[in-house]
Amino acid sequence: MKYTETKEQSIILLRQALAQMNQHDVAFNPVTFAVFYQRVAASNARLSEAFERARHATPRLTDAVMQSLYGQHVADHAETERIRSNMQRVMTSIAESAANTGRTAGVFDERLEGLSGALDQTPDAAPDGAALSAQIQATRASTHAMRSSVQALQGQVAKSQREVEQLRQDLTRMRQEASLCPLTRVLNRRGFDERLGSMLKQPPPVGAAHCLVMLDIDHFKRVNDTHGHVVGDRVIAGLGEVLRSVPVEPGMACARYGGEEFAILLPATTLSKAVQVAESVRARARAMKLRNRETQEVLVSVTVSAGVAAWRPGDEPAALVSCADAALYRSKEGGRDRVTAG
Repeated sequence: MKYTETKEQSIILLRQALAQMNQHDVAFNPVTFAVFYQRVAASNARLSEAFERARHATPRLTDAVMQSLYGQHVADHAETERIRSNMQRVMTSIAESAANTGRTAGVFDERLEGLSGALDQTPDAAPDGAALSAQIQATRASTHAMRSSVQALQGQVAKSQREVEQLRQDLTRMRQEASLCPLTRVLNRRGFDERLGSMLKQPPPVGAAHCLVMLDIDHFKRVNDTHGHVVGDRVIAGLGEVLRSVPVEPGMACARYGGEEFAILLPATTLSKAVQVAESVRARARAMKLRNRETQEVLVSVTVSAGVAAWRPGDEPAALVSCADAALYRSKEGGRDRVTAG
């Protein structure tokens, strides 16, 4: 991203950014600074909107939130600009090579016309040997130039094809990274919404159903209040690791839905199988212990509650989420650390 502020303007923005950073539970590092600087400079609309949503959900932002905002709206933005700039450069190079070949082709055409005129004489006319020789030499030179120009264009096109393929791979990687939660390395909310929509576009086979598991870390607020957000982030990251360790069912996708709530998408399965997956996560989470790195004292024992629902064809995605959420809250009301099917 290009910064256009003068030295005096940047000093003012620096002071504003530092003052706002001091109001949150964040480290004063380049990632955090980039987020706050762009916010106070109002230079990144998507970042500003996401920042306000995050602050509304968690008034005192954490390093995990900073990493997420940076990855999705600062690094992502810079990478998009880089790819756009490189694509423009590739297209300009191809256009210049094509224009050069066109000019060469025009000269070649003129030479051919001249040679044709020299040869197209009446039988009675005596050919001008010197003029004809000059035309032939000029045409030969133009032929060589034309061949070189076409080869140059072919080389430029081949090079551009390789560059475009690399840019395509960069875009694919960027989209994938933009759909991941940096703390847990599972899908973020945007990735979840995209995958859910894609899953529900395809009707399940006969005898199967698209299922959704919603999970929530039990007493997570108590963890933050007692041990602080750093330990809270370790708990969230730990559950992300648990989700990545669960045996993968066909098409299964795990996501951080928001805060301490997670989701598992299970296309073309059965409700009983989805309950088994949820029980596996619950059991693995229960075995997770967070310890003090120096004393090895257990700081937190983690349990999760889960709700499972099957999609009814014709329902909107929000209806499936609501059904799984309702089952999740029945697990909470029933004593937590359990799975309930909706």
